[in-house]
Amino acid sequence: EVQFVESGGGLVQPGGSLTLSCAASGFTFDDYCIGWIRQAPGKEREGVSSISASDGNTFYSDSVKGRFTISSDNAGNTVYLQMNSLKPEDTAVYTCAAGFSVKTGCIYDYWGQGTQGTVSS
Repeated sequence: EVQFVESGGGLVQPGGSLTLSCAASGFTFDDYCIGWIRQAPGKEREGVSSISASDGNTFYSDSVKGRFTISSDNAGNTVYLQMNSLKPEDTAVYTCAAGFSVKTGCIYDYWGQGTQGTVSS
């Protein structure tokens, strides 16, 4: 059974930082692309960032490039998303997912439950 344990969401002031973690199980981690997708109320779902566990190739959306960093611990089957210089428009539910790599990130097969990240003063 595929499972994701997501953590690290919370409330932070503008300009602050959050680190999201996604511990995955139930599939061969090294064979997959792992990423984070976010959705804010009233907005479309957005693929924020992804990493290919096999070769470390990364993808970032233009809205987070230069502020967010994705990394993976393949031994621990865990992916991290370090989010810096956060803005109110980064407020969303962040969901971890796994799939296969394409030129612009991942096509996702498996999805987590999501964790709320709120940026507000």
